[in-house]
Amino acid sequence: MSIYLTGASGFVGKNIIEFFRDSKKIVIATRNTSIEFEEQVVIHLAGKAHDLKNVSSSDEYYKVNTELTKEIFDAFLTSEAKVFITLSSVKAVADEVDGELTEEVTPNPITHYGMSKLLAEQYILSQTIPDGKRVYILRPCMIHGPGNKGNLNLLYSLVSKGLPWPLGLFENSRSYLSIENLCFIIKELIVREDIPSGVYNVADDVPLSTNELINMIAESKRKKATILNLSINLVKVIASIGDFLKLPLNSERLQKLTESYVVSNAKIKVALGKEFPVTSKEGLMRTFQSFSDNG
Repeated sequence: MSIYLTGASGFVGKNIIEFFRDSKKIVIATRNTSIEFEEQVVIHLAGKAHDLKNVSSSDEYYKVNTELTKEIFDAFLTSEAKVFITLSSVKAVADEVDGELTEEVTPNPITHYGMSKLLAEQYILSQTIPDGKRVYILRPCMIHGPGNKGNLNLLYSLVSKGLPWPLGLFENSRSYLSIENLCFIIKELIVREDIPSGVYNVADDVPLSTNELINMIAESKRKKATILNLSINLVKVIASIGDFLKLPLNSERLQKLTESYVVSNAKIKVALGKEFPVTSKEGLMRTFQSFSDNG
């Protein structure tokens, strides 16, 4: 099967190209051209990422994440293509999670990023899928892998510099997704006809705490992590002071560093009936090792 790919220049797109290099012909979509394809598989990755600095206009999210997705999906419906796979996000459902995020949770995004992704999902799900076609909406949590530092780089830099981690008493648990596991899932969806169309959360099997990540980073550097158990109340006071003095640690950053966000992958695991290629720890250790290899 040949693949029509959007978002080829992004982290996931580059890995998809490398993953299928020897087995699939990939046609890369280009900007400002008509959406036409003869390939049997459409993988739609192009999107406006969540802007943590809040400098993007809301219109940008809806133009790319919602309207572009509609256009590409409409083209898929009238084409000879058999499989449509698009990346949405867990943030299309919730920005905060109490317990575990499953596909049954009623979506309630609060950011334009999340709302634009949800609108795209709703449009796809509102359409009638012709016989012989399969449609998959994947909701990944935070994707990581060699070459993509993202938010994990903040923790990596801290440990690499030998600085102590002061938030040891905060207990949290977060899900991550190795790029290797994501590519594996996409391959399975393409080659197998027994996996039902629908919405699937995608995450590694085991969520991890920030303290565990700190220790893993230190392990990848062959160092011993220094984790301080400062009083939670004291840390919150320091963070509140940081709100006024524009310090590196403020209330918003403290929440991001210590909140829990656990994503269930039970539905996709049952559908696949297979184990993922890498464990949660294996995938993260490979990512951390790549940071070291790249200086």
